[in-house]
Amino acid sequence: MNTYPIPILGFAAYSGTGKTTLLEALLPRLTEKGLRIGVFKHAHHDFDVDKPGKDSYRLRKAGANQMLIASRNRHVLMTETPDQEAHFFDLLSHFDCSKLDFILVEGCKNLSFPKIELHRDEVGKPWLHPHDDNIIAVASNSSELNTHLPHVDINDLDAIGDMIVNFTQCRPLASSTTQKTDAASCDSLSPAFLSVEQGLEKILTTLKTPATVESASLLDARLRILAEDVHSPINVPAYQNSAMDGYAVRSQDIAASLDHYDVVAQIMAGSSFDGVIEAGQAAKIMTGAPLPSGADTVIMREQSQSNEAGDRVTFSVSNNEFKAGQNVRNAGEDLAQNSIVFNKGTRIQSPELGMLASLGLSQYPLFSQLKVAVFSTGDEVQAPGSELNKNCIYDSNRYTVMAQLQRLGCSVIDLGIIEDCESALEATLLKASTEADAIISSGGVSVGDADFIKTVLERIGQINFWRINMRPGRPLAFGHINDTPFFGLPGNPVAVMVSFLMFVEPALRFMQGETNWQAPKIQAEATEVVRSRLGRTEFTRGIYALNQFGQLQVRTTGMQGSGILRSMSEANCLIEVPPQVEMVKNGEMVKIIPLDGRL
Repeated sequence: MNTYPIPILGFAAYSGTGKTTLLEALLPRLTEKGLRIGVFKHAHHDFDVDKPGKDSYRLRKAGANQMLIASRNRHVLMTETPDQEAHFFDLLSHFDCSKLDFILVEGCKNLSFPKIELHRDEVGKPWLHPHDDNIIAVASNSSELNTHLPHVDINDLDAIGDMIVNFTQCRPLASSTTQKTDAASCDSLSPAFLSVEQGLEKILTTLKTPATVESASLLDARLRILAEDVHSPINVPAYQNSAMDGYAVRSQDIAASLDHYDVVAQIMAGSSFDGVIEAGQAAKIMTGAPLPSGADTVIMREQSQSNEAGDRVTFSVSNNEFKAGQNVRNAGEDLAQNSIVFNKGTRIQSPELGMLASLGLSQYPLFSQLKVAVFSTGDEVQAPGSELNKNCIYDSNRYTVMAQLQRLGCSVIDLGIIEDCESALEATLLKASTEADAIISSGGVSVGDADFIKTVLERIGQINFWRINMRPGRPLAFGHINDTPFFGLPGNPVAVMVSFLMFVEPALRFMQGETNWQAPKIQAEATEVVRSRLGRTEFTRGIYALNQFGQLQVRTTGMQGSGILRSMSEANCLIEVPPQVEMVKNGEMVKIIPLDGRL
């Protein structure tokens, strides 16, 4: 929500707390201050804002999907959404932000945007703020509150109004308790996580495309990115040739339905016939062999009958089965000389490599190979091959990441395992920033006592963000050290893989110079319930397949814990459940991200 043009603040509370009553009392106090306020109310039940008998009501009930009512004083657009509830963030776009100072939201407590928790002890419900990092303050009548968040009495309307004004003007929130809080910055006042889309956009806008260009030989070019357009030095095919094994003839002879043809030559691939095919003559020809002068058509061997000597042939071809020029490939038909074969920004893989070789090219301009430094953190992490110590685990994340980098054609700098020590971590990051084009770590980006990545990054570099509103993979640090991008991946193995696929891979492809790359996403029918949590993007490991009717269906791999690495091995896709969906039902369509070729 940090990218929304005006502040958005919600009231998070259970039913019965009195959200609407509180808003009704607050709004006059706020408007008296000259503030222009938009209000968004979410209802869990069906509702109707129109009166039965009115023209607009009658027309909407008659079938109008959208009904716009306008008068001198106001206008209202009512939109029917019977198939699926409208997306919260899409609905916000209907507000005219140029005429508002901020928006207050009643409801939507599970979505990701800044909120004030309203709590009354007599309602008998648990606190929300311990489980929602988006709550920035609390208004309650409880004497049992234990939190660092700013706190005011829920019955003190002036204090709540000041809290709202302070937030919208990005000023510190003062607690009514004797103990002061450190909630003093815009960042701390707006702790809502970035969405997946916002996180990727933030990353890509800070990165640079490659500037260094070099030449490489054929095999060395695999997985590299072209730095310039490649033009064909020759026609492909270079000459007119046969697309079939058969007989080269004149089309006018076939049209005349001659009884037989004299075979005057046999032309193999790599050889030619210097003579001219005259009337009533044919040349036996192999696939790829150059078409002789005078001939313009090839009759397939399967449509021919030759005598024992092989010097005479007849054809079983009727006029309605015949077309002049059939089974002939013309010079330059695939590629004309000097035409563009591949554009700048194309990744060279097996088909591209073969195509370039077929043109006789052995060297071409490429962007320099990306160098990526990789390390794992944690005193509990051990290298595979050693005897496992008590309370320790083997390092799988580093090998996962390095394999992914090799798949992308990066040059890997393996920095091993770094102990939980700020000075060691700082030295490693500084050294890596001078040797590599990008740095990737795993672990140490959460909020534990030994999670130092964020602390060190703030001291020696720049941190752009460190949390993403997704699961798995919420703790994700991104920043720069000496202009070198740094990706701090989570410690859980599945979270590492998902974070790499969603953020690191697109970023590295961009840094390599690859253009117009996007991960493929397709629709599939869910064959079981897929649960999520409102307000965050959920990536569930899944297995997709075609059913007996050729329809694409998907199911989960089972348990979805972030440490269950086996689930990534079993999965052939990720099931993407967007923030506004709490549950995908059996039989509903869901978006999947195929993993074929990406792991």
